[in-house]
Amino acid sequence: MRKILLALTAMLVSATASGQNVAWTHRVEPLGGDNYRIVLEAAIPARYHMYDMGPYEDGPNATTITFAPGAGATLDGGVELLTAPHRAYDATYGMEIGTIEGKALFAQRVHLTAPHATVEATMEWMLCTDTQCTPPDDLRLTIGIPEESAETLRTAEIPPSAPTQDTELSATSNAAASAPIKDAAGSKGMWALIVEAVLWGFAALLTPCVFPMVPMTVSYFLKGEGGPALGRLRAALYGLFIVALYTLPIAAIILITRAAGGDAVTADIFNWLATHWLPNIVFFLVFMLFAASFFGAFEITMPSWMVNKADAKADTKGMGGIFFLALTLVLVSFSCTGPIVGSVLIKSTAGEFWTPIITMLAFSVAFALPFTLFALFPSVLKKLPKSGGWLNSVKVVIGFVELALGFKFLSVADQTYHWGLLDREIYLAIWIVVFSLLGLYLLGKLRFAHDNDLPCIGVGRLALAIAVFSFVVYMIPGMWGAPLKGLSGYLPPLTTQDFVMNSPGAAIPQGETGMPHNRKYADFLHLPHGLEGFFDLPEAEAYAARVGKPLFIDFTGHGCVNCREMESRVWSDPEVLRILRDDYVIVALYSDDKKQLPASDWVTTDGGKVLKSLGKINSYYARKTYGVNAQPYYILQGRDGKVLVPPRGYDLDVAGFVAFLKNGLEAYENVENQD
Repeated sequence: MRKILLALTAMLVSATASGQNVAWTHRVEPLGGDNYRIVLEAAIPARYHMYDMGPYEDGPNATTITFAPGAGATLDGGVELLTAPHRAYDATYGMEIGTIEGKALFAQRVHLTAPHATVEATMEWMLCTDTQCTPPDDLRLTIGIPEESAETLRTAEIPPSAPTQDTELSATSNAAASAPIKDAAGSKGMWALIVEAVLWGFAALLTPCVFPMVPMTVSYFLKGEGGPALGRLRAALYGLFIVALYTLPIAAIILITRAAGGDAVTADIFNWLATHWLPNIVFFLVFMLFAASFFGAFEITMPSWMVNKADAKADTKGMGGIFFLALTLVLVSFSCTGPIVGSVLIKSTAGEFWTPIITMLAFSVAFALPFTLFALFPSVLKKLPKSGGWLNSVKVVIGFVELALGFKFLSVADQTYHWGLLDREIYLAIWIVVFSLLGLYLLGKLRFAHDNDLPCIGVGRLALAIAVFSFVVYMIPGMWGAPLKGLSGYLPPLTTQDFVMNSPGAAIPQGETGMPHNRKYADFLHLPHGLEGFFDLPEAEAYAARVGKPLFIDFTGHGCVNCREMESRVWSDPEVLRILRDDYVIVALYSDDKKQLPASDWVTTDGGKVLKSLGKINSYYARKTYGVNAQPYYILQGRDGKVLVPPRGYDLDVAGFVAFLKNGLEAYENVENQD
């Protein structure tokens, strides 16, 4: 059993760490005088190989590298393959073929006739395993020589020209996915999800379903055969099984969907879960149901036959018994951990494919950790508080939190389908009432069915009540349009609020900027902070070319928490607003909007699937062109679809965002001057 678990864990780690894209990087090596060498490095994912440069007539797709020198540069010789390929006879093609695994290095010598120059490199390749191959892919990048002269065009993040939406989106490079850049969700966003999952894991321990089982199960292990040392080992395995029972099912679902249909299928599933009205309404109702259960209206439990069967097998000796004891804990604690697990998973599905696995792993480790620690240090058990009414109070507090969080799902459905049911002030009013009731409960002014009498409150409970009421006071100005930056990711956008005192957009009447009044989708989509822009890429590109400004492409979503946070905490900066308003043409591409478009705007994917909604078309364009499926993601684009600087994802550094915008303007002006 242990060997099987270790094998499954190794497979999970391997699958999580690898993908099906080649990550390209480059460096420029001086050779003396005006001579340089460009070295391209291809990081090939595990289990895959790339073919060498061939050529192979009537054979596989060989890797091809071409360089196009700009003014002031000449090529010296041809492309060199620095990595020795593995050559073997292939019976399928009837010829000897060279393959490369792990890492491939290619080089090109360049001679400069000017102080600085650029060289454009185009790579085309195909990845294969022993049983299957991915479709051929390609990538273009611009390299500055000497390397310092490239400035913002140094990395392999520059994709080819972007296709327009009025034609079928042809095969373009997954440049952003291939390049070693920060993902759209951002590392800070991932760490925030992990911390949140860990906190939920510890909170689950304090529920009445789980807390009484801590000393009971640990005591069982310590009193088992084999002495304390063996008991501690078995307790550690118990914790490991708990982690596996929470993590492996979601990992299996993701791996199966990815293996069956690739990234696009997995992305479509998570996108459907995160944005479609049906799962969001179901999640909303489920959270209301669990909140009512936490308040004591009824008890939600797993079927008794399932619990009894697992508990009976837990009495057996050996590793199997430990596994079924862990399964019993998971089943018994379902009524308390179910909504918490749902919160962790649903929140994380807005991120990358592996985010749910990582967050579930963080939750389960925090949840299982005490069972192992108490077994290693059994004397700590004596210091634990006794079970009692305080456990029910913890459960009720979690119920209030679940009640508030549940409205987020209703809000996502409301925004993506433009129902207009839950505008910002209504959402805030609900939260203000919910947390006010929580504060009254903590003060003992509100009681539920299973609560004990509370003749007095402790200092800790008073401190928590003060924190809750302070949070309520913080939210109240939001009813009049206060930005509430700390909650921006959870609230509907400010544009949905009917009354906003001293609105920054009042100074810019609609249409005063000279933009066309009949912009596509502007009747139901809006930009924050009174900014004006577009919601259709070809329309925005045409306008940007007419006014001679670069394009600011904002890949966003109605249900994107990080997008709202970026808009509230970064876009709101006066310098950022000034640059966006004066120097860029803004286009916001919503990846989760359900607006059905006329047949003339439909897009057919490479696989023959017809995309009819605005969100699906924008999401497909983002994946196909930039290899990104998460929001926010910002692209600064010049003429002919050329990306000016490396794209930027979720990052709350205002100074860095200002530099990002200014670097884009500088790159745009340099290109204009060269033309």
